[in-house]
Amino acid sequence: MKRKNRRGKVKKNKEILGVMWVFTLLFLSMSGYIVAYSVTHKQELINNSYNGRQQILIAQNRRGRIFSADGEILAQTTEEEEGEERREYPYQNLFSHVVGYASNGRMGIEAQANYYLIHSNAPLSQKASLDVQGEKYPGDDVYTTLKVDLQQVASNSLGIYQGAVIVTEPATGKILAMVSKPDFNPEEIADIWDDLIEDKESSILLNRVTQGLYPPGSTFKIITALEYIKENPDTYQSYSYNCTGSIQRGEDRIQCYHGSVHGGVGFERSFAKSCNTSFANIGLGLDRKAFSHTLNQLLFGQELPVVFPSGISRVDLSEETSDSDMMQISIGQGTTSITPLQLNMITCAIANGGVLSEPYLIDHVQSSNGNTVKGFSPTEYGKLMEPKEADVLKGLMEQVVETGTATRLKDLSYTAAGKTGSAEYGTVKGESHAWFTGFAPVEDPQVCVTIIIEGAGAGGDYAVPIAKRIFDAYFGV
Repeated sequence: MKRKNRRGKVKKNKEILGVMWVFTLLFLSMSGYIVAYSVTHKQELINNSYNGRQQILIAQNRRGRIFSADGEILAQTTEEEEGEERREYPYQNLFSHVVGYASNGRMGIEAQANYYLIHSNAPLSQKASLDVQGEKYPGDDVYTTLKVDLQQVASNSLGIYQGAVIVTEPATGKILAMVSKPDFNPEEIADIWDDLIEDKESSILLNRVTQGLYPPGSTFKIITALEYIKENPDTYQSYSYNCTGSIQRGEDRIQCYHGSVHGGVGFERSFAKSCNTSFANIGLGLDRKAFSHTLNQLLFGQELPVVFPSGISRVDLSEETSDSDMMQISIGQGTTSITPLQLNMITCAIANGGVLSEPYLIDHVQSSNGNTVKGFSPTEYGKLMEPKEADVLKGLMEQVVETGTATRLKDLSYTAAGKTGSAEYGTVKGESHAWFTGFAPVEDPQVCVTIIIEGAGAGGDYAVPIAKRIFDAYFGV
């Protein structure tokens, strides 16, 4: 009987020991995961408002400065006579959305680079000297890819209109300018905060470049054209259509802009003249499943490969999509919506032989004594399309400038290519946003510009002149 009890106790002890080992392994695994996560996600952890470590760093270090690519101060912290710190933005409204603010929460680069701005890699000798004086250490400085002259031209050209402008380098993904209007003065954000929160219809804080979702209108014909080329690689050049000014399927009728009648058009002329009826006809013949795959390749319906907040563009397309809806989608209306950022990325890929470089805003981080703390270099995302397809689209976009809706960019000291758009919105017939997206020079694209002007009208009349001013500024014309 005693031997039986002893065997029972030994068995029970082994079970307890087994359970203990299981929990020990679980604890070690969780500890290892937490350590690994804290190393690989240290910026997110520091930036979390519940992390007390952030408050210690803020109390110890004076927030670093933010510079433009050409060395101009875009944000800095100064100390008042009473010892109170004040965040200053020398250009005030000009960089409001892209640089952002650091009070009442954070936005823009102030949020993206917060980890670096509140850390200090100043020399130990400097820190020791500041300790004696009872002063804070200087936070690390962030140098951006932004250029003041291009930002100024883009903002001035947009003027009183609401809208967005983004200027980038197609080969590298560097963002050279980013303007969103209406804008605000970040130095006044604390004073206007309550009014902004109470005003449910206010969109002043919305960065329209990265988060504004708009119908792309005729700029979407770039994507419809791409799908047609994919499906008809050997015969797309022989496409022909007779435009009578309208096309109808069921109760849905598509008209060309301002009632234009283009007559007999091929593929290239349909694109250059932005013929709605021809592209609706093209759309009706496309393979819906294949088109959905192309949209997925172009990053529709998914998060973009950027480190700042951005909207998700969408197109409701499936094998069950009706002819009526397909016509609307083919000309960038109906259920289509896109951010200016994503349209710019697609345009950059075309300019860059089909390859997308991820857009970025921070060039490097520098300590107070001029040492580089961290550098950021171009990152290739991958191919959005084949090089041959990109070349065909580049040629089509060049014809838009030579013979189509963007001839204001013709015969300049540089060559340009692009696509205009007049995207209808709302319930009032004829109300439209003005779009342009394009690059220059055609033979060696160095700069890409995407513009939307809300409610302005035709892209060729309103957005193209802004693109010209930006191109002129870039090339020093």
